[in-house]
Amino acid sequence: MEDVLEVYTRPHDPARPMVCLDETSKQLVAETRQPVAMKPGRPARHDHEYRRNGTANLFMMFSPLEGRRQVKVTERRTAVDYAHVLRELSDIHFADAKKIILVQDNLNTHKPASLYEAFPAAEARRLVERFEWHYTPKHGSWLNMAESELAVLASQCLDRRIADRLMLEREVAAWLNRRNAQRAAADWHFTNHDARVKLKNLYPAI
Repeated sequence: MEDVLEVYTRPHDPARPMVCLDETSKQLVAETRQPVAMKPGRPARHDHEYRRNGTANLFMMFSPLEGRRQVKVTERRTAVDYAHVLRELSDIHFADAKKIILVQDNLNTHKPASLYEAFPAAEARRLVERFEWHYTPKHGSWLNMAESELAVLASQCLDRRIADRLMLEREVAAWLNRRNAQRAAADWHFTNHDARVKLKNLYPAI
């Protein structure tokens, strides 16, 4: 916990951007009947019946000091999917960075070993060295700012029926464009000093 909170106090450095990574799933749901559009004094109406179209996974890559985020929609969230997301982060979104400060939770795929599952050893090692790895503690994923950004995405974009992956990608892209244009950044105040006072039960008694 203190390691992650220390990372959050570092000043902005374009050569060493901080990126928080997390993922969530979205159930794809199609209408079985045409919805009734809203009218003056009457809200839109949807039939309670729906058709399930499987699920999709969304990787959130959030740079809180820059007010910038990227979302990658995938069919699954395997180690290989995760590895390809990291390569995009390294070689496309932050190609000019000397090192990327990566904050994430302790999911079993969130390890350098996943890169070796997806790529030849030399490429995997190159990508491992592109990142400085930091992990939130077990049961402490709330410390990951990407989780908060996923909550914003859920409330502003995903809180309705989305029929298929193509529609999901289109809606998420529109949300991303608006959110990034606003340069919405995180306003994080919780520090190690706060943790030692408010969460003192987590520390050993001396």
